[in-house]
Amino acid sequence: MTRLNAVRGPILHFIANPSQCAEDVESSYQYFSDGMLVLDKGRIAACGEAGSLLAKYQLEGIELEIESYPDKLIMPGFIDTHTHYPQTDVIGSYGAQLLDWLQTYTFPMELRFADAALANEVANFFCDELLRNGTTSAMVFATVHPTSVDAIFEAANARNMRLMAGKVMMDRHAPAELCDTAETSYEQSRELILKWHDKDRLSYAITPRFAPTSTEQQLEAAGKLFAEFEGVYLQSHVAENLDEVAWVKELFPWSRSYLGVYDHYGLLGERAIYAHCIYLDQQDHQRMAETGTAMSFCPTSNLFLGSGLFDMNAAQAAGIRVGMATDVGGGTSFSMLQTLNEAYKVLQLNGQSLSPFQAFYQATLGSAESLRMDDKVGNFEVGKEADFIVIDLAATPLIKRRMEHANNLKEQLFALMMLGDDRNIEAAYVMGECRYHR
Repeated sequence: MTRLNAVRGPILHFIANPSQCAEDVESSYQYFSDGMLVLDKGRIAACGEAGSLLAKYQLEGIELEIESYPDKLIMPGFIDTHTHYPQTDVIGSYGAQLLDWLQTYTFPMELRFADAALANEVANFFCDELLRNGTTSAMVFATVHPTSVDAIFEAANARNMRLMAGKVMMDRHAPAELCDTAETSYEQSRELILKWHDKDRLSYAITPRFAPTSTEQQLEAAGKLFAEFEGVYLQSHVAENLDEVAWVKELFPWSRSYLGVYDHYGLLGERAIYAHCIYLDQQDHQRMAETGTAMSFCPTSNLFLGSGLFDMNAAQAAGIRVGMATDVGGGTSFSMLQTLNEAYKVLQLNGQSLSPFQAFYQATLGSAESLRMDDKVGNFEVGKEADFIVIDLAATPLIKRRMEHANNLKEQLFALMMLGDDRNIEAAYVMGECRYHR
């Protein structure tokens, strides 16, 4: 008799962007109060009401080995679209804005990643911490050292995680020991692409840190790589901080805007994603939409570093794909729940709102769409990779009490994103295998 694994309990996943279903938000998601996920070789074989699926498989003579989570919530794994694994050990460091943060904390820490043993230790901790917080996929910055890229890819591959990462390209305005050259950054990145891109569930991301730390020759080399290798990603930062924006204007006086620098060197496109995107104008938004370039919304770091307030309404109006991001270690938590908490507050301060449905869409399918991997992960469509999490809605006495007064799913989700953290993650599954259990 054929035998398949299944997971049973309340299930929620998104099938569309709630902001595009304003008149019928319920059409953007599927919720089964007694649902079932059926798994076949690490992929979704079926998702629906438990009763009807049990009857179907019984008729077909297929035995289901069922793991039950009756009082929990099963969702797709969270997807973090921008984070820095080498900054794990400086998370929560006091008192700096962006440019000071780089000099005071980031660069001194990244110097240590020339040590392969240290890089491996941090990479393994980082991947475990992602899973402990319910994040099953991420786009990650390494350092300028190729060994740091090997370390994060090896750690992710050992856990079968879907992960994108790349070597930082940086040839000026940083400590000499952290600088490469336009030529070496091209050659080392190329070697790493050939070694890691499309290996199992791994993808390479060309990674110029940000325009001020790359010469024009290096940005040109990054653009050459992006054009040369089909399917690779590109990740960087743009318009995070007003002093940073002014610095870019000094360094690239010929460019209309900060984003225009990247555009000039061919660094926009459907697999390019830029973190922050706070100080962009309407022309920048239009150009991102035209090229299919995505944004990473990094609320905890934007607040912690005093950078500014993201404009979600403008991004949505322009038709730009937006993913959620923790931006560790300027970001202050690995938890996507805490990140959604801060996202709500950022938008409140900006005269906007973030519904709980929009929030959880952004952290799952929305982030998958921004990374152009929604054909693989992000929801429970049949055939997709079975990355999912089990959320405990009574993980703390306060959350348990608050849930008792939630009248519907919307209220439950909002309480979860405002009060939740790593303690709410009961389990995390990667390709159908449990990789973390509390």
